[in-house]
Amino acid sequence: MKIAILTSPGQWFEHYAQVLSEKLNNAPVYLDHKEIGSPFDVVFILSYHKIIDSNYLEKHKHNIVIHESDLPKGKGWAPLFWQVLEGNKEIVFTMFEAADGVDKGDVYMKKTLQLTGSELNKELRKKQAELTLQMCQEFINEYDTFKQPTPQTGSESFYPKRTAQDSKLDVNKTIKEQFNLLRIVDNNSYPAFFELDDCRYRLTIELDNNKEEGS
Repeated sequence: MKIAILTSPGQWFEHYAQVLSEKLNNAPVYLDHKEIGSPFDVVFILSYHKIIDSNYLEKHKHNIVIHESDLPKGKGWAPLFWQVLEGNKEIVFTMFEAADGVDKGDVYMKKTLQLTGSELNKELRKKQAELTLQMCQEFINEYDTFKQPTPQTGSESFYPKRTAQDSKLDVNKTIKEQFNLLRIVDNNSYPAFFELDDCRYRLTIELDNNKEEGS
């Protein structure tokens, strides 16, 4: 089976795309869909942020996307982080065939990610990647089981794109009340911040693994 991986350059998943490549017999990794010249049996489209025209998709037998929600519920942007913000500890991942429209294709499989409620951004991304890689490997290894997708069913909903402004803390709320927001902020790209007396303050958060007993 001829397999390729497509992801965006400079994104959090780029490293994991190389890991997946190694697990799939060194499948080639592309950073732009226009660079894929020959047809493939399977193209895994993972954390890729460009719109792919149908004429590019038609070259390949399967164009597979994994979205971190129970489609058709939770279409759109950053579904994992929105659900963490909502306090959800069980996140359904949907593997589906890329199609015209937002997260609209037929479904190959669904898996559930279990969270403890304490993971911060980096660990959330790690767990997201691990389940994504597991699903891709399972699709290839058990191809006859998953090769025929089924249509999405149920009512659809959409998450908007998150911006840096979404990392703003409310000075009138406790840390506990805003902990899920602190879990999903990125200390570098979109750090937590608050505004007070015409000043803006930036916060970073990390797990303290050196905490002493009784401190």
